[in-house]
Amino acid sequence: MEHQNKILLPTVGEFIMQCKDTKHPSGQWGWLLMVLLSGLLLSACDQKQQAPPQRPAPQVSFVTVQPETIDLSTELPGRTSAYRVAEIRPQVSGLIQKRLFTEGTEVKAGQVLYQIDSAPLLAAVSNAKAALQRSEATLPSVRSRAERLKELLTVKAVSQQDYDDAAAALIQVEADIQYWQATVESASIQLDYSKVTAPISGRIGKSNVTAGAIVTAYQPVPLATIQQLDPIYVDVPQSTINLLHLKHRLKDGRLQQGTDQNKVKLMLEDGTPYAQEGTLQFSDITVDPTTGSVTMRALFPNPEELILPGMFVQAVIREGVNDQAILIPQQGVSRDPKGNPYALIVDADSKAGFRPLTLDRAIGNQWLVSAGLAPGDQLIVEGLLMLRPGTVVKATPFASTQADQEPAVSPDAPAEKSTEGGV
Repeated sequence: MEHQNKILLPTVGEFIMQCKDTKHPSGQWGWLLMVLLSGLLLSACDQKQQAPPQRPAPQVSFVTVQPETIDLSTELPGRTSAYRVAEIRPQVSGLIQKRLFTEGTEVKAGQVLYQIDSAPLLAAVSNAKAALQRSEATLPSVRSRAERLKELLTVKAVSQQDYDDAAAALIQVEADIQYWQATVESASIQLDYSKVTAPISGRIGKSNVTAGAIVTAYQPVPLATIQQLDPIYVDVPQSTINLLHLKHRLKDGRLQQGTDQNKVKLMLEDGTPYAQEGTLQFSDITVDPTTGSVTMRALFPNPEELILPGMFVQAVIREGVNDQAILIPQQGVSRDPKGNPYALIVDADSKAGFRPLTLDRAIGNQWLVSAGLAPGDQLIVEGLLMLRPGTVVKATPFASTQADQEPAVSPDAPAEKSTEGGV
């Protein structure tokens, strides 16, 4: 540009000298125009010589990744079922004479619930007893005759056939006595069955029959149903994928199980926690082909009968303790167009580094990271907008608020529902 000025200035000077000449066609107006044009050219050259200002490094805030010890739990939906259920059915046929309980109340084992007409059964008992007495009455004479013939047979006073007939008659009378004894016992049992009793203690529901109804032995429709509600079962389905992931973590040593591993907590339908802790009883070994899950059963005390059969609940099942868990704020996790999670960190050169993540589950307002971050990494949690990997950043520690400092797993609150294998 300086070279151009050296060339232009003499030319402009000559033109100015010409403009001073009043005889020149340009006159005084030409003089003024050339002065303005020279100023514009010099200003343009100065602007081209100035370098553009550099953009300052973006400011970001980071948190340092540190491992910590947490208790991992899985929240799974479940249904409650009674500890014991007894459907009351008559064991003899007859007419219902009385109903001896109040619907919806507690009944005790052995309590009489219905009275069936016992007159035909009482008559059957009397008939069997009479036949038994008749057989017992003939027994002494038949036995004596057999014994006498046995003595006479030794001296050849009677034939062998006569003795055999007497011995057979004795055996037949003894068999008749045993038969009628069994008949008396059976008739007595049938008579006892005319009183329909409660096989278990529990809460009895509505009655399906009233006095005057005709019932038959072992009919398909129960007379009533008794359910024992204390304790009570909670059946929870768990997917086989989650079960396999849990077994892998235990095998790899990423989880340790304690002595209270079988303890289970419960959340009721309205979202309130249940005061009593339950115990995990067993895990089924048969996979439901329609859902791909196995059923786990837990037992909960229910002294106040707050939990009723068929309720929908959330069971919080302990998995174990992870003493090297990496928890990061959810605001520090982004997703690419395919939905894969990733994070940006501050590397050793003060640049934004890209880290793909494998997420285990959400715990409170944090993510549990399975892979992608290491202890000591500086995770960027603020200033991520329009930030690209490789950009030089100005990093400062993140000042968390009181809301961000809440514990990952509260001792009284269940963990978030498990999302095994990422989200």
